[in-house]
Amino acid sequence: MDATTGDPSPGTPPPRRHDLPEPDAFTRPYWEAAAEGRLLLRRCRPCGRAHHYPREFCPHCWSEDGTWEPATGRATLYTWSVVHRNDLPPFGDRVPYTAAVVDLAEGPRMMTELVETVRPRAGLPLEVAFRDGVPVFRPAEH
Repeated sequence: MDATTGDPSPGTPPPRRHDLPEPDAFTRPYWEAAAEGRLLLRRCRPCGRAHHYPREFCPHCWSEDGTWEPATGRATLYTWSVVHRNDLPPFGDRVPYTAAVVDLAEGPRMMTELVETVRPRAGLPLEVAFRDGVPVFRPAEH
């Protein structure tokens, strides 16, 4: 670090970004689809219920027999919180931002970020958008 400018020294790696996923073998299809602008869900074959976040077992019946399926990208706003301080890169450059929980049209709830709105309200119709291959939600166009 340069003591006079605060700039990183040459050859110093950039700070770790805390907003990007670290895909593993199981979640790779989800993140690859997101990078292409598609939202996927897992659907359990035995009980038929969809779930999110992607995991290897159904949180409803514990079956490991699930499949990937495309989501519509439609949701409604369940709850939110406006974040005014976050020191982790790159969130500090985004404050204030709106952390949100949405109800996906397929049933599951999903943690996300609400973008392109100034006045959130419960029940607000939303649609998925993608930033750096990560799903975020914005008000739906009618």
